Amino acid sequence: MCAMWRLQVALCTLSVLSLSSAGESKARSCSEVRQAYSAKGFSLLHVPHQEISGEHLRVCPKGYTCCTSEMEDKLSQQSKQEFEVMVEDSSHNMRTTFTSRHKKFDEFFLELLDNSEKSLNSMFTKTYGKLYMQNSEVFQDLFTELKRYYTGGNVNLEEMLNDFWSRLLERMFQLLNSQYHFTDDYLECVTKYTDQLKPFGDVPRKLKAQVTRAFIAARTFVQGLTVGREVANRVAKVNVVPACVRALTQMLYCPYCRGMPGLKPCHNYCYNVMRGCLANQADLDAEWNLFIDAMLLVADRLVGPFNIEAVIEPIDIKISEAIMTMQDNSMQVSAKVFQGCGQPKPSAIGRSARGLSDVFSSRFRPFTPEQRPTTAAGTSLDRLVIDIKEKLKESKKFWSKLPDDICAEGKLTESDEEQCWNSHTKGRYFPEVVKEGLTNQVNNPEVILDITRPDTLIRQQIMALRVMTNKLKNAYNGNDISFQDSSKSSDISIMFCLCSCGTKSKSPVPFLSLPAC
Repeated sequence: MCAMWRLQVALCTLSVLSLSSAGESKARSCSEVRQAYSAKGFSLLHVPHQEISGEHLRVCPKGYTCCTSEMEDKLSQQSKQEFEVMVEDSSHNMRTTFTSRHKKFDEFFLELLDNSEKSLNSMFTKTYGKLYMQNSEVFQDLFTELKRYYTGGNVNLEEMLNDFWSRLLERMFQLLNSQYHFTDDYLECVTKYTDQLKPFGDVPRKLKAQVTRAFIAARTFVQGLTVGREVANRVAKVNVVPACVRALTQMLYCPYCRGMPGLKPCHNYCYNVMRGCLANQADLDAEWNLFIDAMLLVADRLVGPFNIEAVIEPIDIKISEAIMTMQDNSMQVSAKVFQGCGQPKPSAIGRSARGLSDVFSSRFRPFTPEQRPTTAAGTSLDRLVIDIKEKLKESKKFWSKLPDDICAEGKLTESDEEQCWNSHTKGRYFPEVVKEGLTNQVNNPEVILDITRPDTLIRQQIMALRVMTNKLKNAYNGNDISFQDSSKSSDISIMFCLCSCGTKSKSPVPFLSLPAC
């Protein structure tokens, strides 16, 4: 009996010693965690030197830990901030591409218009002298209205061009018949014969078709670049929901609490967390891709049949050809007008000393390639559009591939599947990777989302893209969807209204100014 009792005492003592030794081995040093925590800019006050019981933790595993409740809260906020930066950094190149290409295209187009106006003014002054300068506002108004249309003004291109030719006809008819006096009513009667007489030949019809298609395409394209930029900037400011913050904390900083601050998450684990946190962004992808496809189609038009450079650069030559045609047919035109509108009264002043036939006899000479001004930054439309197209193609499927970019091996995750953080400890991550999009997150083991409640801001951006894609498709076919002046409620303003609350728009394009909600 005594021997048996001694054996029991001995076994009990060994058991106590074993438990004591195990406890000491579990209570490991937190020195690495303290160093890493301090490197993040946090105070080391109240940070344990050795592991403590983790029963107080709400996110990380509750075993022995180097984290207090306060530390866990701070690391949760750090996770949220770092995630926001990850998304902004990953989308930075794409967002700045839209901004820089919009600026470049805008500069190019406006300088193209300015150069064309300067060319016309210079050559018409040399060719027609005082007569042009006395009537130059007709041409100035043409370019002013073209610029106003491009920058979003409420301009009907067809009506504006018809008005230009009517005004030019009035001025030329008076100059070619300066021996007569014409009242405003008589001149109005003259313009009624424009379609019937075709005093400028076929130039107005051809120019109207070319200018209308080219300007619709150019304006819609630059507007598309603006919409792409605005949508991307808004979507990049991600709304981090509590379930996502919890998952991010578990992935990024629970290794700290377990005493392994240098341990990176497993690749597939990162995938599931990011696909959960960016589920709504992935739902934008389908509409985004349709928008990019529509932008590429209009881009093809810009360097093809709707080439704005081919229309704008020689506009001075075409107008001069129309003037020459009017001069050549002046007698027939005048005779038919007199027949239809009545014989005008002779002018008290009489014909000017210089014969008008002399004024119009010198044919207009366009710039040679060496003389013609260079366009914005010395580039050409072809080079500019090719560059933009390449960047647009790169942005396709951007939102669905965003988790891939963030979880790139070596950047955030560990390539060794056995030496990575799997949400609980160091080891392989076994759950399957879920697909992109909100509805697929029903099976996500890391981020618990309500798939019946999509993000409102993302849905608004999807609608904005849908509206813009429709405009681009119409522009591709040469059709314009009427735009309201920027001083009125434009459909583009409306599409962004709901999502502009609390923000200040810095859009340089007037027709994209965002109203307060």
